[in-house]
Amino acid sequence: MPSIVALTNGSPHSWIIINTVVARFGPITVLIEDPEPRWGLVRRRLKRHGPLALAGQIGFVVLRRFIAKRNQARLVEIIHEHGLDPSPHPDCEVVPIRSVNSPACREALARLCPDVVFVIGTGIIRAETLQAIRVPLMNCHFGITPKYRGQAGGYWALAKGDPDHAGVTVHLVDAGVDTGEVIYQARFSAGERDSFSTYFYLQAAAFRAITVKALEDALNGGLRPFKPSLPSEQFHHPTLWAYLRTGLSKGVW
Repeated sequence: MPSIVALTNGSPHSWIIINTVVARFGPITVLIEDPEPRWGLVRRRLKRHGPLALAGQIGFVVLRRFIAKRNQARLVEIIHEHGLDPSPHPDCEVVPIRSVNSPACREALARLCPDVVFVIGTGIIRAETLQAIRVPLMNCHFGITPKYRGQAGGYWALAKGDPDHAGVTVHLVDAGVDTGEVIYQARFSAGERDSFSTYFYLQAAAFRAITVKALEDALNGGLRPFKPSLPSEQFHHPTLWAYLRTGLSKGVW
């Protein structure tokens, strides 16, 4: 049985992908990263975006929680329609780690000696951890790269009127932000009842086949990564006012 390790934040949509991998390969080991401390996140975003944008992003987070509650029925519908399982798999070994860049993470990887590692929703993997992984390392990115790198790529494609590039990417991990060579990509379709919260579940459904195929290729020595001929741009969470403007003018929530 191949040894596969997932590095993840443990979100429900990450478990959808992991459970699909388990169905194909059997139980795997899951290293779950702790959430970034709130004040550390605020300081980092303040430095990067400035106080006005930070205030707008915080406002968006508050509104998103309200919208997510209203979308519970749609989430249940998506889970049923696509046969998704967002719950932690009981047969997987789950190892808590403070960070993908912590000594604990590197020690766990050294102990496990995986044949392949895949990433879903963690922080940026720094050089120390990259250098410690000597096997194929791939990322499940919720957007089409390199056109929609960073955060919420599916939302941004729809918000920019670019549904042909609303999708997901499995790519090799390098030192950049979602800049590694692409292994596979897939698109998803959103309806009028979908929003920022449901896009991730639709994207998780789109990930299932290409993640399994990418892992099969890695285990069989058949990876054929490529560089798409697309422009490259990195995105962040929208501000409250940008989100409202897009929702009211384009119906993209």
